[in-house]
Amino acid sequence: MTTGRIQVYTGTGKGKTTASLGLVLRAVGAGWRVFFGQFVKGRDTSEIAVLERLGVRVYRCGGRQFVVGPPAAEDRLAARQGLAVVRQALSGGEYDLVVLDEACVAVDCGLFTVNDLLEVLAARAASVEVVVTGRQAHPKLLEYADLVTDMREIKHYYREGLPARRGIEL
Repeated sequence: MTTGRIQVYTGTGKGKTTASLGLVLRAVGAGWRVFFGQFVKGRDTSEIAVLERLGVRVYRCGGRQFVVGPPAAEDRLAARQGLAVVRQALSGGEYDLVVLDEACVAVDCGLFTVNDLLEVLAARAASVEVVVTGRQAHPKLLEYADLVTDMREIKHYYREGLPARRGIEL
């Protein structure tokens, strides 16, 4: 592949991270080198365990819970450090696919700006495919991307009080 594209999976529906994981699976199957950077999320999930078994480089920079309310200084620091690690993954020539899971949420929460994110994306090697996920994708990111998918919630059992289940949401 000579030219990578930027894909964004956003919206209120379930499946943004799951869609990125499907692409990771396909890329690993094709022999690609994959980096999976995860913002905001920090608790243990099943997908992280399998990614590591598949040889995917995983970098997580979130706390054990989503940021609720104004982010703490340590949340902002962790996210900015994560963005620096992602910049290296995008520009260093080591990876064919780089996923920025929940980067849209990180922007929306104020962990870093959309301009910070766009600068990192602009610094990528031309051959690197990128996936950015999360609710509330900023309009500037949507304009910059080559592909945008909006996951729309129609019905979700979470609204009936069912907590996240290991193997399905965790």
